[in-house]
Amino acid sequence: MPNIDVDEATDRYLAFAANIAGLTKGEVVAKLVAQVQAVGVPVSEEGGDDEPATVRVYADYAGHRTYASFVPGLGRIDITSGPLAGRSYRTPSQAAREIVKHYNPEVSPHRNGWTFFLLAATGAPLQSLRHRLH
Repeated sequence: MPNIDVDEATDRYLAFAANIAGLTKGEVVAKLVAQVQAVGVPVSEEGGDDEPATVRVYADYAGHRTYASFVPGLGRIDITSGPLAGRSYRTPSQAAREIVKHYNPEVSPHRNGWTFFLLAATGAPLQSLRHRLH
């Protein structure tokens, strides 16, 4: 079985995390690796060479879950469920504003779409992909 070398501080952190989770240190590392892989892997491939891969995301607002596809590179959000299904927005923030306006028109719709949308695979904010895109 392969081994990895870590410094003392990392080893203590892994031991602490493993103890809390009821796992071995190796299982903690395996779970972390699986989470990172899930964040970086597009959920669906569309259209071959003409259409970029997309990442399935969702937003929960006012008791409603809205699913969408995020198109890396373009930054576009394509809404795939709910009353806004079929609409596309140039940015995550534009899509977030439209969702807020639809469900709660009395409040300011200004939202940061990078934190408003979550990755369907992991529940992590869309923001977690942002540094990989630039």
